[in-house]
Amino acid sequence: MPSPTDDAALSPSGYTDTFARDHLPPAADWPTLEFTTPELQYPERLNAAVELLDATIARHGADRPALRTPDGTVWTYGELQERVDQVAAVLTEDLGLVPGNRVLLRSPNNPWTVAAWLGTLKAGGVVVTTMAALRARELGPIVEKTRPAVALVDHRFVEDVETVRDTVAPDLVVVAYGGDTDDDLTRRSQSKPGTFAAVDTAADDVALFGPTSGSTGVPKITTHFHRDILSIDNTFGRHTLRLTEDDVVACTAPFAFTFGLGMLVVFTLRAGACALVTEAATPAQLAELVEAHGVTVLATAPTAYKQIMKAGHLPKLRGLRAAVSAGEHIPQEVWEAIRAELGLAIIDGIGATEMLHIFISAAGDDIRAGSTGKPVPGYRATVLGPDDQPVPPGTEGRLAVIGPVGCRYLDDDRQHAYVVDGWNVTGDTFVQDEDGYFFYRARTDSMIVSSGYNIGAPEVEAAIDTHPDVVETGVVGEADPERGSIVSAFVVLREGVVGDDAKAREIQDHVKATLAPYKYPRRVRFVDQLPRNTSGKLQHFKLRDLTQENS
Repeated sequence: MPSPTDDAALSPSGYTDTFARDHLPPAADWPTLEFTTPELQYPERLNAAVELLDATIARHGADRPALRTPDGTVWTYGELQERVDQVAAVLTEDLGLVPGNRVLLRSPNNPWTVAAWLGTLKAGGVVVTTMAALRARELGPIVEKTRPAVALVDHRFVEDVETVRDTVAPDLVVVAYGGDTDDDLTRRSQSKPGTFAAVDTAADDVALFGPTSGSTGVPKITTHFHRDILSIDNTFGRHTLRLTEDDVVACTAPFAFTFGLGMLVVFTLRAGACALVTEAATPAQLAELVEAHGVTVLATAPTAYKQIMKAGHLPKLRGLRAAVSAGEHIPQEVWEAIRAELGLAIIDGIGATEMLHIFISAAGDDIRAGSTGKPVPGYRATVLGPDDQPVPPGTEGRLAVIGPVGCRYLDDDRQHAYVVDGWNVTGDTFVQDEDGYFFYRARTDSMIVSSGYNIGAPEVEAAIDTHPDVVETGVVGEADPERGSIVSAFVVLREGVVGDDAKAREIQDHVKATLAPYKYPRRVRFVDQLPRNTSGKLQHFKLRDLTQENS
């Protein structure tokens, strides 16, 4: 089924506030959308929160555990449903949310964040999930683009949101949760009955705004419909992951990363399974949690698997029946070592925030070592050459994908770079073999992928440049055996300033205070000048060459 050709092709909206639809790209700029399997056929009216929670309770009952935390907290499906409905009531009755308003979430992964996410959807809101690690400088552009009416924020991370409200969004209502004040969301919820009639949303109403880092440092806002949330389960979830109600699922990715959202909320709840929700865990701690809590399905970045293996903790993963790796390509030697010791064939996969989740993968006997896999049922993929045409097997080119979901940036000209002749072009270089398996080669843009995190080099450059001793800087990705890549900065200091280890640490701390800490440059080199071409443009490729020479 192709994408709509005009606005009339969309269903009548359930929203009073039409902001989300009003700022979708023109239909002619959408990628092709296809609904090629029986599971991908949807009714016109659909609320994803109802399907993820209420429909699951109807199938599996309310008494099963839905969420647990390392400290022993357990929420059953019935308890989660009650709190979701109470949050929806607070949003609509106390905070004045009307269908189509946006709700910003900022928190580490915890049960109340799940309740806030589902409650927003049930109330007809559009969720804007952000990472707790983001600073005011990074949150500001997201707020300006998405214009949320309400922000539900973990009480430990309110300050940056209040700074953004005071500078660019004076009408934003900020409500904390998890604290002990009378106006805390958790206390407000206690005064509400545990029932709420979900807003009658259209299947193609926008449910989720997913901010993603642009290579320029300017965030792109991806838009996803209610049906899209179910589509990632009806493709990767049902055909590759195949959770059962007896599974306990752990994932290290934040909910703001759609990888984490899919693993811990969408796939887990739809299957009637239980999610082990952790706010933070080192790879060693993760292995201990897997063993202690009977985790059966683990999803994390290749870096974590490598560090667990290096620390000798692989035996703690023996209880796993499945493991998923995403965010970056898992090295074949790591995959082989885990298979040899545990008999566990890790499910590799590639996804994108624009596509919401994984679209190429393989599991079980379909896995071919070294390959990312084949298109998941519901998707098709190809490799494009320089002329935007498919190339023969064995030829490197840009990965291009079509499926039931696709890129629709919110008011952003970069839509034209991501969507080419109906294909979603991800920014990754791949090779396809004669059997249809896809093999990863590299990123094609200036994004640095480090431990599964996407980091825009220009954004880090801009942060370093605000240090008073810095004249200019160039940032590139540098190969790293543990993290895949690290952020590496070449810095020119003002005259008279000594570039030593202490100054490097000072610059690193400056970036951590300005941006999310995971974006800081792990390596800082001081140079007299940066390489530029005759027109003055910084030659990043020469900096990349220098990282290889000095490694």
